Amino acid sequence: MASSPRPPAVPAAAQRRRLQPPTSALAYLSAAVAFLVLAAVAFSRSGPRFPHPPASRRCRPDAEGSWSAGVFIGDSPFSLQPIEHWGISKAGGAAWPVANPVVTCADVEEAGFPSSFVAKPFLYLQGDAIYMFFETKNSITLQGDIAAAVSKDAGVTWQQLGVVLDEEWHISYPYVFSYKNKVYMIPESSKNGDLRLYHALDFPFKWKLEKVLLKKPLVDSIIINFQGSYWLLGTDLSPYGAKQSGKLGIWYSNSPFGPWIPHKHNPIHNTDTRLGARNGGRPFIYNGNLYRVGKGLGGGSGHGIQVFKVEVLKSNEYKEVEVPFVINKQLKGRNAWNGARSHHLDVQQLPSGQLWIGVMDGDRVPSGDSVHRLTIGYMLYGVVLILVLLLGGLIGAINCALPLRRCLPHTEKRSGLFNVEQRFFLYHKLSSLISNLNKLGSLIVGRINYVTWKGRVYVVIIMLILVVLTCVGTHYIYGGNGAEEPYPIKGKYSQFTLLTMTYDARLWNLKMFVEHYSKCPSVRDIVVVWNKGQPPAQGELKSVVPVRIRVEDKNSLNNRFNIDSEIKTKAVMELDDDIMMTCDDLERGFKVWREHPDRIIGYYPRLSEGSPLEYRSEKYARQQGGYNMVLTGAAFMDHGLAFKKYWSKEAAVGRQIVDSFFNCEDVLLNFLFANASLTSTVEYVKPAWAIDMSKFSGVAISRNTQTHYHIRSKCLAKFSEIYGNLTAKRFFNSRALAIYGTILNFNHVIVTRSHAPLESKLEFLLQ
Repeated sequence: MASSPRPPAVPAAAQRRRLQPPTSALAYLSAAVAFLVLAAVAFSRSGPRFPHPPASRRCRPDAEGSWSAGVFIGDSPFSLQPIEHWGISKAGGAAWPVANPVVTCADVEEAGFPSSFVAKPFLYLQGDAIYMFFETKNSITLQGDIAAAVSKDAGVTWQQLGVVLDEEWHISYPYVFSYKNKVYMIPESSKNGDLRLYHALDFPFKWKLEKVLLKKPLVDSIIINFQGSYWLLGTDLSPYGAKQSGKLGIWYSNSPFGPWIPHKHNPIHNTDTRLGARNGGRPFIYNGNLYRVGKGLGGGSGHGIQVFKVEVLKSNEYKEVEVPFVINKQLKGRNAWNGARSHHLDVQQLPSGQLWIGVMDGDRVPSGDSVHRLTIGYMLYGVVLILVLLLGGLIGAINCALPLRRCLPHTEKRSGLFNVEQRFFLYHKLSSLISNLNKLGSLIVGRINYVTWKGRVYVVIIMLILVVLTCVGTHYIYGGNGAEEPYPIKGKYSQFTLLTMTYDARLWNLKMFVEHYSKCPSVRDIVVVWNKGQPPAQGELKSVVPVRIRVEDKNSLNNRFNIDSEIKTKAVMELDDDIMMTCDDLERGFKVWREHPDRIIGYYPRLSEGSPLEYRSEKYARQQGGYNMVLTGAAFMDHGLAFKKYWSKEAAVGRQIVDSFFNCEDVLLNFLFANASLTSTVEYVKPAWAIDMSKFSGVAISRNTQTHYHIRSKCLAKFSEIYGNLTAKRFFNSRALAIYGTILNFNHVIVTRSHAPLESKLEFLLQ
């Protein structure tokens, strides 16, 4: 009996597809895209939403950067220090000290002129006023204009005057000088192919073209009067073979109006862009010597300032040598306004003859940063798309085979480029490639059976990878430049001192604490109150700001509020070394304190109520809709006001209670503030997130919550007998960022840092 023929063998891939339910490719792709879009939206909204973003977010930065300008003061051009170094406070500024930057694109925006950045500032001194002229890039026309600001207090505060010169082409580098009682400006006009001289009709607001000095596209040009002649130095980009930004030319004349005669050895420099050939500001004369400022370039618009001593300047000879020039710069990376680069400096001697003032631009990100972030973000999105298609093929949702017939050669007409043999050769190559792709696709299709637990695990892993890549790509595209920026008050920035109290058993906490918080933009320095044990050695703590360890004789919690004359700022942030939060949370709290410098601004609200009084947690306070204390283990305060209250005679009994319980020092300070005022004395700022490391430590006094709260309830009872009841002082404000209008007013400029003899110079200058 003949056996029946066997059915043809079914390929393994086909068998796998039969075991899986059919899936529409369109349905799969729609579901995958919808899922990833939801993941991206959820990720983008997971960050905190606050009503007052940093000032730079009101601007419109682009690929050229987010430049701003800062002021520096010193005994000489070679000893300049940033303005915050001198501890200067200004009336109505809520800034003690005033800190850089002093002019930003946000200031120009608030004056009514759209701006992406401000850069290349020049100073012009006229009587008691200091004028600053600078380039502002119009974020609508995308070209540079010349704007101005004026300071009547030696560069501490600046009033914006708006755009004072606007042409149909890009202009920048507004070099301003005087000649025969008139004020002139030679801005860069290289986009127009020439170098122009303007004179002021109504200084500083109205300017008129005087003449075209040179029919050359010069950039970063300056004119100086030296040894009886006028010298024009600039970079000419027109000649063939000129290395852009690495070329320097010189012209000379008997008048700033010309005619200008080229130097015998032009170009003086035509070399590597990193060698500072291009001008980076106004030349200056110091001790009879002429110095030229150059910008050192490297892979961008500029990253450093170089100073050259001009040894010979003649019509047939030029010689200069680089001299050491260092300006104190923050090492906080993107969190510093000039953390990435600077490429311009103008320094001049003040009329008093005792001090020099300089203005420098700076940027927190390198050139092209936004393009770089967009490129990475879209590349990650591309990888996500490929993985989505690959996953679709693996689970059998997408099955795409390229038909060979689409690649058959057309023989109806003879091509002018290929003969018949060449066309068939091309067909052979294409068909081979398509065949290999189809084979690869057949190997992939249906490899994962998602109805089994093993297949589902694979799908989940791939989906997690997709979500991570989508979120990272979203962060690069929409997440900003990664900087945690400070928040200005009335356009002014300031700094605070971070103070923490610890001892030897918590050294590991302290190391993380110092390394993290030293990078926050408004942290000037860190004071460590060392209560017990051997303090860390010099250099053991990694910090980008100065760290001072104050060793105490007695292990007492009262040491936290010891009066310290070496603290250089008005604001002190008391922060336990076991609390970790973002720099942005600190900056928001600092902003609120600057609006209310007479209050304690903290992050951990507490409520005391009941009879007898009980110490209640933040969760309970929220349930009851109010709080009447904030923990000073994470709080801003005016150290001059708070520490004096704490060490007053009326607080003596309270300090004894703190020592007896080894607890409650923050509770005592809340009572002292409440007892001294009929208005709100504490304010709560909600952090985006905070980690209390004491929960993972065996040495924290609050690790046993129940015992800790019981002791604090005892303190409440004793303090209320002495200082009154806190219950009547009940406030609640759960907003992420409190908004008020009250600030502490100062009647005059105060210098808080002792720098003899510079302190007397500053006091004289600022009167």
